[in-house]
Amino acid sequence: MVNFLTCLNSPEICMVTRDFSGYDVAKVLANAGNFRWVTTQGDHAILKWEHPDGPEVEKRTVSVPLHDRVRTGTLRGIAEDAGGKDFDEFCKWVDRNR
Repeated sequence: MVNFLTCLNSPEICMVTRDFSGYDVAKVLANAGNFRWVTTQGDHAILKWEHPDGPEVEKRTVSVPLHDRVRTGTLRGIAEDAGGKDFDEFCKWVDRNR
């Protein structure tokens, strides 16, 4: 676990990047998150996920703008739509898998 003093002395350890392109986010959701890239509408990728036990259990649809940089608020909404409970963990996961 990283504590406050570690972050103070080595901020690069504690910083969570939120600087992703839309293509990076969509690619990670499709490759590591088991989402299907269903279609592209304008400049948005539409991805769908179904629970392994079937769509009647749970399904999700995520729209990702394919911009050079996704704004933090938009990224937060994508994380929620994708089922991410912790925004920082979602960002770390995207960063690790891109």
